[in-house]
Amino acid sequence: MRRRRIFGYGAGGLGALALALFLGWWQVDGPGAPQPVGPRPMALEAMDFRLTDHEGRPVGQETLIGRPSMVFFGFTHCPDVCPTTLSEITGWLEALGADAERLNVAFITVDPERDTAAAMAEYVGYFHPAIRGWTGPEEQIARAAEGFRVTYERVPTEGGDYTMNHTASVFLFDTAGRFVSTIDYHEPRDFAVPKIRRAMNEETEGAT
Repeated sequence: MRRRRIFGYGAGGLGALALALFLGWWQVDGPGAPQPVGPRPMALEAMDFRLTDHEGRPVGQETLIGRPSMVFFGFTHCPDVCPTTLSEITGWLEALGADAERLNVAFITVDPERDTAAAMAEYVGYFHPAIRGWTGPEEQIARAAEGFRVTYERVPTEGGDYTMNHTASVFLFDTAGRFVSTIDYHEPRDFAVPKIRRAMNEETEGAT
């Protein structure tokens, strides 16, 4: 009788674990996964913009093709969303371990007036070393934002200063530059990391 009861507990635990795994798949990769809000980003090869990274090197959409990519738009004077998201990206990259070296990770400013290459270099230095800061002329930032379907606007604040409102999603692309998924602001790591791995797995599948 006791053995039967223990077996029952074990079976119940396995059933709960299987249910949790199924629900996780459903919400991350399955039919229950949330759909991106608004238009989907263009494929990278269909974009056309020219920027500079935080080390002064020219970059553009072609820089992101050839490896899976993670892209986030923001600005260095951002009070909360940007540092929080970049800290979360740092945590995701750390969770990936050595696999993080297979990713392009770009942080593109929406405030090029203040975000020079030097300012971007100082800012991204507080986060994971894989994160690259990108800046450039306003018109090129606008072209990049259009391709990623990102919106942003300058908002005046007291004292003659300003802040920037902007899309807060993180965009994932596979090695061929095809859009895979978004990671929403404050999305749990248990959902975010599998999405990143899916983009990386699609890289492998596309190569076979």
